[in-house]
Amino acid sequence: MDQKEILKHVDHTQLRAFATWEDIQKLCEEAIEYETASVCIPPCYIKRVHDTYGEKINICTVVGFPLGYSVTEAKAAETKKALEDGASEVDMVVNISDVKNGNYDAVQAEIAALKKITGDKILKVIIETCLLTDEEKIKMCEIVTNAGAEFIKTSTGFSTAGATFSDVELMRQYVGTNVKVKAAGGISSFEDAEKFIELGADRLGTSRLVKIMKHV
Repeated sequence: MDQKEILKHVDHTQLRAFATWEDIQKLCEEAIEYETASVCIPPCYIKRVHDTYGEKINICTVVGFPLGYSVTEAKAAETKKALEDGASEVDMVVNISDVKNGNYDAVQAEIAALKKITGDKILKVIIETCLLTDEEKIKMCEIVTNAGAEFIKTSTGFSTAGATFSDVELMRQYVGTNVKVKAAGGISSFEDAEKFIELGADRLGTSRLVKIMKHV
């Protein structure tokens, strides 16, 4: 798979707390130049990016990020505002405390509630694999499938570890056929990116691949 084809799977990401408008503009210009799947940006920049770039760019954002323990009502409000401002894709973080407490009904209900809001827009569900047991990961595959989200996503990139090959393989095995996999966190080479895609990831959350392209 050539590098341009791999970049079509990339959510070109800038989620640092101190990201400036210049950083976001640079990200957007790179996304347009290298034809990435989207830009993944902080919610506070969605409207400005949409107003500046319009339909030239596909906007992805994050909800309940990065720790996931916001109440469902707060995540719902964030999601509605993101869509109003121009986002087409929402990456939500599950309530990991609920997962750890085995409160799976609440986890599924929350995902379903946000899916109802996103409608025909894409919802990706971050389960933060580095904090879960394999048993919990498998259960989350079932829950995300049942809740109707389009994607299950490995990581925020802000916890103890990012995506691993084994996690993507496991998720692809246990998630429903109608659910895609997004790998994120620590993807730093085209070799790794290609391996993630081969193992079943449809999207990759990273900013490093574009940086590599710019220095080729």
